[in-house]
Amino acid sequence: MMRVDAYTHFIPTRFFKEVMSAGNHKDIGKRMMGVPSIYDVKVRLKVVDKFKDYAQVLSYPMPPFELMTKNGKETEEYAKIVNDGFAELCAQHPDHFPGWVAQAPMAAPDCGVREAARAMKMGALGVQIYTNVAGKPIDHPDFEPFWKAMNKTKTPIWMHPSRTAAFSDYASEPKSKYEIWWTLGWSYETAAAMSRLVFSKILDKYPNLKIITHHMGGIVPMLEGRIGPGWDQIGARTSDEDYQKLKKSLKKRPLNYFKENFYTDTAVFGGKPATECGLAFYPTEKVVFASDCPFDPEKGTYYIRETLNILDSLDMSKKKRKAIMYGNLEEITGRTLVK
Repeated sequence: MMRVDAYTHFIPTRFFKEVMSAGNHKDIGKRMMGVPSIYDVKVRLKVVDKFKDYAQVLSYPMPPFELMTKNGKETEEYAKIVNDGFAELCAQHPDHFPGWVAQAPMAAPDCGVREAARAMKMGALGVQIYTNVAGKPIDHPDFEPFWKAMNKTKTPIWMHPSRTAAFSDYASEPKSKYEIWWTLGWSYETAAAMSRLVFSKILDKYPNLKIITHHMGGIVPMLEGRIGPGWDQIGARTSDEDYQKLKKSLKKRPLNYFKENFYTDTAVFGGKPATECGLAFYPTEKVVFASDCPFDPEKGTYYIRETLNILDSLDMSKKKRKAIMYGNLEEITGRTLVK
């Protein structure tokens, strides 16, 4: 059976040479520069070829353009370079890369909408955004044009966590230590962004949104009890806001939004308990296969191999396996990815 990896990362050649290589990157940016298979297509093709009946959907990784420059026009130019590079790369290697995800720049209110429209005309499967925009929450009024446009066009949205060491773990400290900002912070960040979309009523206002959350939606599956019965009592712990009134104004129970309004992927770094937890939480039609290649200890192959091994070891029907491996992604994007 063919497997289409829905969430893998690559930096097109021109962007790597002209922008990434010219910058002074730290933390996550430094990490990007140290992984050859994220910018060398020859290395990446060899990674894909190691697996039978396997192909990848490409998306840009980190750092977000909005952290690389404060110039909104420049972020749009960055996105154009990346998206043009993906279109060219996938046209050259359709068997290895049957699709790509456009980067939507969000620094200015309308630039993400413009570039998303341009990229979709070029053949993108959808667009990628981050869980915050340079520290600004994604339910901020500035981003209303983006949500409105994505709802109207039903453009799929890949949502990637973004959190840096500047997000301290304790109020008394200036930064996060020991890479907690990444190891634990990204999973929280994903869940927090999903929650903001629920309680801001963006999901009620724009019911056609199709959002694929990375890494099984972070910590969401294991917190079903808190999100369910716990949030049913929202407001009981708060004295300066009437959250029960807010809850009553929602169209459905908070927990149901997480299960019904979001898609997610299997990229959990080779963790079987996390995979099983996520598959138990989300309906089958909401899950797509992904590995998060190439960020692993074995130059891009470990996460692919371990994710496939875990999924292959689970008892599931042929219909369910097909849906997760590529069927759901085809349904979300409206594209035929497996011929």
